[in-house]
Amino acid sequence: MPAESQSADAINGKEMVAVVRKVNEREKDNAKHKRSGSSSNLRNLINKVVRSSSMKNLFKSKKPRAPVDVVRETRALLLCLDAGGDTRGPKHDEKLKKLDLLIREMKSILYGVGESEPVTQACMQLTKEIFRDDTLRVLIRCLPKLNLEARKDATQVIANLQRQQVNSRLIASDYLEANLDLMDQLIPGCEDPDIVLHYGVILRECIRHQIVARYILNSEHMKKFFDYMQHPNFDVASVAASTFKELMTRHKSTVTELLVGNYVWFFAEFNSKLLESTNYITRRNSVKLLGDILLDRSNSSVMIRYVSSLDNMRVLMNLLRESHKNIQIDAFHVFKLFVANQNKPPDIVNILVANKSKLLRFFGGFILEREDETFETDKAEVVKEIEELQPTTPNTRSGELFKPRAE
Repeated sequence: MPAESQSADAINGKEMVAVVRKVNEREKDNAKHKRSGSSSNLRNLINKVVRSSSMKNLFKSKKPRAPVDVVRETRALLLCLDAGGDTRGPKHDEKLKKLDLLIREMKSILYGVGESEPVTQACMQLTKEIFRDDTLRVLIRCLPKLNLEARKDATQVIANLQRQQVNSRLIASDYLEANLDLMDQLIPGCEDPDIVLHYGVILRECIRHQIVARYILNSEHMKKFFDYMQHPNFDVASVAASTFKELMTRHKSTVTELLVGNYVWFFAEFNSKLLESTNYITRRNSVKLLGDILLDRSNSSVMIRYVSSLDNMRVLMNLLRESHKNIQIDAFHVFKLFVANQNKPPDIVNILVANKSKLLRFFGGFILEREDETFETDKAEVVKEIEELQPTTPNTRSGELFKPRAE
């Protein structure tokens, strides 16, 4: 091939490469321009959306409603619910959902949200409004009709209100003093397994007020607790037991009034239905509570009367024969009061003497799993007292009153 022809081909190849390069560069510029335009358009769109009123409302914090308004709206819905009517339609469901939200809002005001502490002024406003318009009564009455979560929230709201102070006063106490008939609704409700856990919490919080405790202790309701504690439903029985204990230990002077004025029927029920119950938990809790009651200084006269009864001592000696160690230990702390009594009636002395060898043999093997100096000291004193006892009159009682059961 001639040199001129080769030279021309080389020049044409170079020009072709140059043309292709320019085309590529132009395409890159166009692509870059398109991307830049797209980014610019996207930025403009975002700015437009952010400036829109809907987005402003999305990020704008919602101003909380006044506690008074929350209570009033709750009361209005509760009154509708209490009136009855259609309980299955969509309107009814909508009311329940609104009540769920409102009661949760009241709870948030009283307890705070997350790590935020409740605002004192808001709590005072809510408390005054609930007690001012008798909303508490309607809320308690409608509690069984609420959804489960709303029941839980309402229970916490009512419990918290018992401790809220307005101008340094527990206005719940003043309110309940004027509305003690609310206890006539709460206590029978404790027999209903569906609501007993909620009513039990409310009742125990109300008992914090002495005026309420005195009303219950001196009412016919008190006798119901002995039956409730034997209820076959576990929740009913356990709530009754914890509420009964609160009643018998919270306000000491009021409890003493009950025991002194109603000694005969109270301890007849206590012994037969609680200490002699067939239920292990009932016996264990009751004998421990008995010890707490009798060992309280404010009940010293009641204690002397109780430990002067042979029938009462028989019940405690039977509990000492239990195969359950925990019951034996709590029974011992009551039994030692019979032995330590320096003015024992003759029939008690004679029964202790008649059972002396059995009792001494029992206490000789009565050992705790963990060393307890106080227990050992008390046991040594009981053993010494029994050893020194002498019959006061010819014994006509059976010597088989105390016979330890085989483990």
